[in-house]
Amino acid sequence: MAGVSTILLPELRSLLSSGRACLIDVRSREEAAAGTIPGALNIPVSELENALQMEPAAFQALYSAEKPKLEDENLIFFCQIGKRGSLAAKLAQRLGYKGARNYAGAYREWLEKEG
Repeated sequence: MAGVSTILLPELRSLLSSGRACLIDVRSREEAAAGTIPGALNIPVSELENALQMEPAAFQALYSAEKPKLEDENLIFFCQIGKRGSLAAKLAQRLGYKGARNYAGAYREWLEKEG
């Protein structure tokens, strides 16, 4: 399988401002509670495979959010520095999420530039 697609900060800003991104923070609950990108849904990477295979109603009940669809074009994962986000995007691609990408700059870059 080819490497995972990435997204850079300018494109992420544009997608977020237009409401066209589904953003998933795959850091731990503790990390996400300390600060995250506005609008991101926290699903720790350890739960991600199970979460992405749930029935939509179960996903909604557990995460209080709509489950991403396989055809979503901008399913963007991020972590603190990029490694877990890349793993998460690869996992999602393997499960059939064609638009899964990793925000390469991760939360560290977001905090520096946007925080």
